Amino acid sequence: MAFQGKKLINNPNDVVTEFIEGLVETYQGLQYLDGFPEVKVVLRAEVSGATYDKVAVISGGGSGHEPAQAGYVGEGLLTASICGDVFASPTVDSILAGIRAVTGPMGCLLVVTNYTGDRLNFGLAAEQARSEGYKIETVIVGDDCALPKSQGIAGRRGLAGTILVNKVAGAVAAAGLSLADVASEARRASEVVGTMGVALSVCTLPGQVTSDRLGPGKMELGLGIHGEPGAAVADLQPVDVVVTHVLKQILESNYIPITRGNRVVLMINGLGATPVMELMIAAGKTVPKLQLEFGLLVERVYTGSFMTSLDMKGFSISIMKVDQTLLQHLDASTKAPHWPVDSAGNRPPAKIPVPLPSSRSMKSDELLSRPLQLTEQGHILEVAIEAAANAIINMRDILNDWDSTVGDGDCGSTMYKGATAILDDMKK
Repeated sequence: MAFQGKKLINNPNDVVTEFIEGLVETYQGLQYLDGFPEVKVVLRAEVSGATYDKVAVISGGGSGHEPAQAGYVGEGLLTASICGDVFASPTVDSILAGIRAVTGPMGCLLVVTNYTGDRLNFGLAAEQARSEGYKIETVIVGDDCALPKSQGIAGRRGLAGTILVNKVAGAVAAAGLSLADVASEARRASEVVGTMGVALSVCTLPGQVTSDRLGPGKMELGLGIHGEPGAAVADLQPVDVVVTHVLKQILESNYIPITRGNRVVLMINGLGATPVMELMIAAGKTVPKLQLEFGLLVERVYTGSFMTSLDMKGFSISIMKVDQTLLQHLDASTKAPHWPVDSAGNRPPAKIPVPLPSSRSMKSDELLSRPLQLTEQGHILEVAIEAAANAIINMRDILNDWDSTVGDGDCGSTMYKGATAILDDMKK
C-alpha cells in the first residue's frame, strides 16, 4: 500500500538548498558557497583556504541524513561538508569547489562513506585537486556489520560510525598535526568501528509516495540508510531482544577486533522518526549488555539522531574500540553544532538512593505503621477509604472519557493509580 507522503517543504527539488540556508541562519559560525544549485558546500565561516594553517577535513555525500554531515562543520570537527541531492552523491565540481575553498598548505583529508557514487566522485575530485597542487588524502569508511563479508562486491556500507571517524580526524587536525597523521588516525578509527541498524519503516523521499513494504508488525534488520534491503525481515520484537541480536552481529561477526576487556564507546543513533524516549530505552538496555554479557568497558555513550534516513523509524548501534588516544580525540572540544555537548569525562553512578525523611520529622517508624488493633472508629474509617478508592477504580474509563473531551484523557488512569496505591498501602 502506498500513499503520498506528507512533508513540510516547498518544491521537492529545493529541499537541500533551503536546508542549507536555514542551517547557516541558525548557526553563525557557518557559511555556504554561492553556487546553488550545482554547488552545495557548507564551510566554517572563519576558514579561508589561502591562509588556513591546519589540515582541512572534508566529508559529505547525499543529503537526507541530517544532521550528517553539514551539522558537524565546526572547529574541532569538519572544515567543510559537501552536500549532494537527497540520497545522491555530490558532483565532482561541488567537491572540488569545497576543497579549493578551505584547503591551505597543510592539505586536506577527505572522509568518504563506502558507496559507489561517493567513492567515484570524491576520488575524481581528489585527483583533480592533486593536479592543481593540493595535498589530498582519502579515508573510506565502511562500518556496516549487517551483511556477510561474502555478499556483494561494493563492501561494507558507510553508516553512523562515520561520525566518530570524522570526530577523530577533526580533533587531530585541530591539534595542528600533519596530513599523514590526520589520515593515519582517521584510518585507524575506521578499522575499529562497527554499526548495525534496525528499521520499523522505510523512508519517504520528498515528493514521493510513502510505502510500508515491511507491513504491520514487521521490522528489518540491517536496512540501509537509503532504504536498501537489509539482512532479514522479522516480526517486531521487544527492544531487549533487538539489542541483543544487533550486539551479537556486531561483536561476533569478526568485522572489528573487539574482545572481552576492551574499552569501547557506544553510539545509539536514531534514523529520523524515532522518539528520544525509545532511543534512551535502547541505550539503557545496551550498556549493561555490553558490560555484563560481553565484558566490555563502556567509556562513552552518545545517544541521539546523528546520521538519519529522512523519516525512517528505527535506530542503529555503533561500537568503536578505543584506547586513551582515540578517547582523547573524541573528548576534544568542538564547535560543531550537532556534536553532543558534555559527552566527555568520568560519569557519576547511574542511580542513587531515594532520600528518606529526616529523623527529626517523625517520632518513630511506628507512626507510619498500621496499628495492631483497630478501634471501632478505625474500622469505620477503613471501610470508608476502601469504598471511596474502589469507586474511583470503577470510574477509571468514564473519567478518561470525560477528560478526553476537555484535556489529555488520562484523569481516570491517574486517579486509578492513586486509589490502588492507597489500597495497597492500607495492607502494610
